[in-house]
Amino acid sequence: MTDQTPQRPVRVAVVGAGPAGVYASDILAKSQKKSDIPVSIDLFDRYPAPFGLIRYGVAPDHPRIKGIVKALHKVMDRGDIRLLGNVEIGVDLTLEDLRRHYDAVVFATGAIRDASLDIPGIDLEGSFGAADFVSWYDGHPDYPRDWPLEAEQIAVIGNGNVSLDVARMLAKHPEDLLTTEIPETVHRQLEDSPARDVHIFGRRGPAQVKFTPLELRELSHAPGVDIVLDEEDFEFDEASDEAIKSNNQVKTMVNTLTNWLVEQEERTEEASRKLHLHFLHQPVEILEGTDAQGRGTGRVAGIRFERMELDGSGGVRGTGQFLDYPVQAVYRAVGYYGTEVPGIPFDARRGVITNEAGRVLDESGEHIPGTYATGWIKRGPVGLIGHTKGDALETIGCLLEDVHQLPAAEEPDEASVLELLDSRGVEYTTWEGWLKLDGHEVSLGEQATAQGPVERERVKVVPREEMVRISRQG
Repeated sequence: MTDQTPQRPVRVAVVGAGPAGVYASDILAKSQKKSDIPVSIDLFDRYPAPFGLIRYGVAPDHPRIKGIVKALHKVMDRGDIRLLGNVEIGVDLTLEDLRRHYDAVVFATGAIRDASLDIPGIDLEGSFGAADFVSWYDGHPDYPRDWPLEAEQIAVIGNGNVSLDVARMLAKHPEDLLTTEIPETVHRQLEDSPARDVHIFGRRGPAQVKFTPLELRELSHAPGVDIVLDEEDFEFDEASDEAIKSNNQVKTMVNTLTNWLVEQEERTEEASRKLHLHFLHQPVEILEGTDAQGRGTGRVAGIRFERMELDGSGGVRGTGQFLDYPVQAVYRAVGYYGTEVPGIPFDARRGVITNEAGRVLDESGEHIPGTYATGWIKRGPVGLIGHTKGDALETIGCLLEDVHQLPAAEEPDEASVLELLDSRGVEYTTWEGWLKLDGHEVSLGEQATAQGPVERERVKVVPREEMVRISRQG
């Protein structure tokens, strides 16, 4: 049992410093005022910098990034949550280490892998996962610095916000990204991209898309890029009509799409790049190219879809009609999948840590004392920031309900885990280190601004070793 006295705060490790982890830490820290139970929180991340998905999973031109980062920064800057970055659980610290030093562990490790798409040709050269591409253009330190941008015609499969981000980054003129924190290496490669036509394909109709209105409207904010739609894709059934009437978000998106459909008829000039939106297309095969002798090249040369139709209840069914599109690259944006944490029960079907309301469960369905989950690794990769806050409230609520039954840490002293990391040669980073790195990236932006042609607020540092060096410098 933990000793709940002011001299012995409850020691909690939160693993993952993205929004889910920061919100959980924030809620737990603030709970002290209401519960009179003192807590001591360490927030771990495998990357040297905090903010997780906001730093490495959202397009750099997304207008809401700055607001979210400012909110997370404000929480961490209070000083009541200790950040320990560049620490990988399962490598630098084991689960046994965490249990020895903490009374409770909350996993907020998110979901960074691409969900699979089981169709012929998915493994051809030129077929990519959207999550990998996002990690590349966001300067993820564990991903290659180069990306094969060789295609003129590109297919993006999926009707969610990630597909919009990927398509926009591929279609947008690189000079329009210079005002963001995009790494220099990414910008240079995008400048050399021959992309001219980027197609987004979804299997359902315009009233069933998973976009959100703000993200959809961002497509029209890309100068020199025409949005192209096909009138045949605008099919609505009873369920669609009801959704439009009853849901303002659906109504807004359908209105936006239909307005674009009308506006394209009024264009007098064509842009050098086009972004095509297709609905009612079910991918069935990625097509392989052939050489002059008719042998397969192993590379993407096209993609085949079955034309779908609405079934009257909001679902779709196949029509038996197939359509081929010539493309040289395919990006699947069909969802994310969680990564298993060594020693923690994992639901492979859903890609989440096995849990009930945030309490991690063992194989028999019993709560593993002192072990919790929140965010995408708890509920799957769906929902927006508001859902993440709700997750954290539920999970931390369970932890506080269990607080008098938590297994007591053997070495709860705050200094002991730092001594362990030092003894293993782990170059961990801190919040003070992030402030140094943050300042350095801002200074890079100032240098880039002085060199022109546009004002840049910051430029992201990519190499892990450089991030660690800057963060730990005296």
